[in-house]
Amino acid sequence: MSDPLVLLPGMMCDARVFGPQIAALSADYAITVAPVTGGERIEEIASGLLDLLPHKFALAGLSMGGIVAMEVLRRAPERVTRIALMDTNSLAETPQTAANYEPAIIKLRSGQLREAVEALLPPEALADGPDRADIMAMVLDMADHVGETAIIRQIRALQRRRDYQSVLRRCKVPALVLCGAQDGLTPVKRHSFMADLIPYANLEVIDGAGHLPPLEAPTATIAALEGWLKQPYVLQTRADA
Repeated sequence: MSDPLVLLPGMMCDARVFGPQIAALSADYAITVAPVTGGERIEEIASGLLDLLPHKFALAGLSMGGIVAMEVLRRAPERVTRIALMDTNSLAETPQTAANYEPAIIKLRSGQLREAVEALLPPEALADGPDRADIMAMVLDMADHVGETAIIRQIRALQRRRDYQSVLRRCKVPALVLCGAQDGLTPVKRHSFMADLIPYANLEVIDGAGHLPPLEAPTATIAALEGWLKQPYVLQTRADA
């Protein structure tokens, strides 16, 4: 029996961001989509999730969900059987980049949801293509569902997050680092850096996708996740390969 699969969506997103993957994988895996809205610190969000999740599980996080996934791995490495980090960032915010979120918070507090969404996820963060407008419309609808108050909590959590490089170096389970080739928020070089930190990581760069490969390139994302879920537990290190 395969381990349950836990999916953590990005900021402002709900389960719909993984819609194609849930449809494709749910015949073979028990899938949980867990919200990343339960606190103003990444540690608080992860702690709350660990109280609810299965004893052991495969864990995949997108964007902010990837940051929460790294915190879950830090807190409970014995419970995570494999990890996938998608279009995310293992580094802490600098004072300047943390301050850059403040205009979006002002927009959210004044009811300017669309403007806040486009400040946090500019259309240029997605690959240029015929589906970009539809995906942005879905992000806006998901953000409306998540709500301004929860998004502000998410921003505060991101502003205060820790550096996860040491957590990735200690990772001992099959790992996938995935990103869109045209990701305008977390570029490919940042994912190459993360993959180099993890002893057992595979790096997948998805052509024709930006910051949201599960929606922009669903078939390629499904294939990458299937390969990761079938990866054996006993792996050679790069030095032995």
